[in-house]
Amino acid sequence: MIISYKGINNKGEKEKGIIEAQNIEDAKKRLKAKGIYYTSIKETKKPLSTTFSFTKKAKLTDLELATISRDLSIYLKAGISIVNALKLSKNQYETDKKISTFINSIITLLDEGKSFYQALENQSIIAIPQFYKQTIKVSENGGILQEVLNELSIYLKEQNRVNKQIAGAMFYPSFIATVSLFIIIFMMAYVVPKITSMFAQMHQELPKITQFVISIANFIKANYTTLFIIFIGIIITFKLLKKYNKKFKYFVDLTLLKTPLIGKIIEKSDLGRFAYISSVLLRSGIPFVQAINLSASTLANSVLEEKFIQASTKVVEGSKLSNSLLKEGYQIEKTFIQAIALGEETSQLELIFKNLSELYNEENRDKINILLSLLEPMVMLFVGVVIAIIIIAMLLPIFSINIS
Repeated sequence: MIISYKGINNKGEKEKGIIEAQNIEDAKKRLKAKGIYYTSIKETKKPLSTTFSFTKKAKLTDLELATISRDLSIYLKAGISIVNALKLSKNQYETDKKISTFINSIITLLDEGKSFYQALENQSIIAIPQFYKQTIKVSENGGILQEVLNELSIYLKEQNRVNKQIAGAMFYPSFIATVSLFIIIFMMAYVVPKITSMFAQMHQELPKITQFVISIANFIKANYTTLFIIFIGIIITFKLLKKYNKKFKYFVDLTLLKTPLIGKIIEKSDLGRFAYISSVLLRSGIPFVQAINLSASTLANSVLEEKFIQASTKVVEGSKLSNSLLKEGYQIEKTFIQAIALGEETSQLELIFKNLSELYNEENRDKINILLSLLEPMVMLFVGVVIAIIIIAMLLPIFSINIS
């Protein structure tokens, strides 16, 4: 539970904050161990963020986790202990209750004698990715925590940069598509019926295209509420099925992988991520099979995730990873498999994975730029064609009246 307190520390200064404890008595013991004499202590009912009201644990963004990892790496490099490094890092988040409480919780657990990995594992404030915790665990044992934290920071910042690039580039086409959709719906629901009422008074036979547009307009006007509810229902159902139905998610992910251009971007993105995490984990000293499984768990596409997990099972049985990836199921590109085979032959898998991640990330940036540059004119073309059809359908009867 989360406990809020007010008190005086061993320097005689007033102090207030939030700590994580099993109960009030446990919180009192932890405060006493930290040299804080409490004047007020109680369980906090208010969630630390809106995220807490929906899930058991909140989540940090890639940039937040990258920043914390980078700061800790810098402090550790300067010879500061992990506890003091966390205390220094916490000063930057005094206004952010979620992160501040998370760091406080880690500090408390470290003061109790737990390792950094154990503190991350036992705290219940923030959901930390499994690959991150396992990497910390092995790097602590190997004495390379500072280097690994820096590597993790670089990786998380790159993920954040790519996500921001895609989101920023998608904003304008999405805005145009949304505005255009409202314009089309407005024309079909209000403009077209007013024009068609004029045609009805003339008792003139209308062209087929005009009849088609009018029938769609009448249908939208008569059922717009139902259509809106159905549209929202489809989106919610799709998201729930993708989240809770593994077969449906697998089908969707497989369909996306087979989609021209988009499929290659998704595949290269996940392969680049897999390669980078694998290189970091192997450098940290994590066993090869465990590194494959942890790296696979970070993939967004369930088809590729299952592919690598199945391959890791074959590796345990004595097969090479490259040979296992060539077997049944979705076939990833051979260049990736050939590079892994070369790494297995030369015992340089860590270096091969690092080079593969750089190669695929660079290729993916180019493909994303191409896709986004094509997306805007494609949206404009589609909207233009739809509006042109509506205008032509309305003008044809007027032209026929003038001619007659």
